[in-house]
Amino acid sequence: MEKVFVLDTNVLLIDPLAIMKFGSGNIVYIPLIVVEEVDRFKKDQNENGRNARHFSRLVDELRQKGPVAEGIEMENGGQLIISIDTKTKFQNLEVLDLSVNDNIILTSALSWKEKSHDVSIISKDINLRLKADVLGLNAEDYGKHNVTLDELYSGSRELGVSNDILLKFEKERFIPKEELDMDGIFPNEYVLICEENNPRHRIPGRYSEQKGGVVPLITMREGIWGIYPKNLEQQFAFDALLNDEVKLVSLTGKAGTGKTLLAIAAGLELTISQERYSRVLVSRPVQPMGKDIGFLPGDVNDKLGPWMQPIFDNMDFLFGRDRTGTSWEELINQGLLHIEPLTYIRGRSIPKQYLIVDESQNLSPHEIKTIVTRAGEGTKIVLTGDCEQIDSPYLDSINNGLAHCIERLKGSEIIGHMMLKVGERSPLSEIASQLL
Repeated sequence: MEKVFVLDTNVLLIDPLAIMKFGSGNIVYIPLIVVEEVDRFKKDQNENGRNARHFSRLVDELRQKGPVAEGIEMENGGQLIISIDTKTKFQNLEVLDLSVNDNIILTSALSWKEKSHDVSIISKDINLRLKADVLGLNAEDYGKHNVTLDELYSGSRELGVSNDILLKFEKERFIPKEELDMDGIFPNEYVLICEENNPRHRIPGRYSEQKGGVVPLITMREGIWGIYPKNLEQQFAFDALLNDEVKLVSLTGKAGTGKTLLAIAAGLELTISQERYSRVLVSRPVQPMGKDIGFLPGDVNDKLGPWMQPIFDNMDFLFGRDRTGTSWEELINQGLLHIEPLTYIRGRSIPKQYLIVDESQNLSPHEIKTIVTRAGEGTKIVLTGDCEQIDSPYLDSINNGLAHCIERLKGSEIIGHMMLKVGERSPLSEIASQLL
């Protein structure tokens, strides 16, 4: 029996191509009230506005095949229907206020169920899904991966080996994959190799797909721009950040684990000290936490100040340790360091630069794709963020762009990831992260 998927407005604002993703032989039904809600967003100059306009263009093309109210065959073999139900009264449902758009969507789904169809409401709205459940309707979230936050790829694992293999690794600085139990390991995944009978005897390494085994980490005899790794995870992170073979690095973790600081320190080291890149470009989405205070006075630099202050704080910390006398303001004047929002990145090409995107958990999967595809020849991209601190009302810990990017790209040879778990900012910050 064919299935009917009733889509909510927020699904189309997140992914205008969602109508194509429910399989061949099924019906995607969009109540007319949803189209009206999407129409209110089409003039917005943000991701919601772009997706609303994309959806309108897509449906307009499909409309050439015939009346949408009677059903249009889509490329995936499914059928799209957009209409209004004439029957909106059901037994014992007088409690529903039909002036509320969500309730109209619910009655649309009930109409299909009354026709003996297998109906599911697809929505990001938790309360709508709750009301659907009360009415005996199946309701599902859209865009959920088959993983939970706890199952998100961590970027590292621990392996127990014999003393002979460990000594061999110390001597030859390489262990073939065949000699280790590494089923399901991903390229550039970090490995802590421990002696089975003596866990304290251990050596960190990285799995190299190209070489077919585990190789040692990059040697850091001196600190990176005055910063030394305080734990094993930070050591892994620095290795990925400094590795020329890895073109995209994602760093996740709770507040205070050092994600942004490590990324900026590595960027300055590779750009200023080693001159591997033409400049460091640091950016972050303009997404407030809580209520926005409205328009800010001044020129573009004045307006950006509050949004970029976390970046400036890290710069002050790093250059406070720098003994060359150079300030980060001088690097900006020399064109070696650039700090900007992500607002105008669409259409750009960014060659031979070290691009850091901070707080990338507040970006949608489409926005992450837009950013990563800006990378030109010789560019390295670093994405940092905490998937548990989402400020966008349309994203959650699993369907945000950072988590999406990690899960989709973890099998590539030029991708590296590390989940930082140990807070190093201060004892107070660590206690707050754990208990509050």
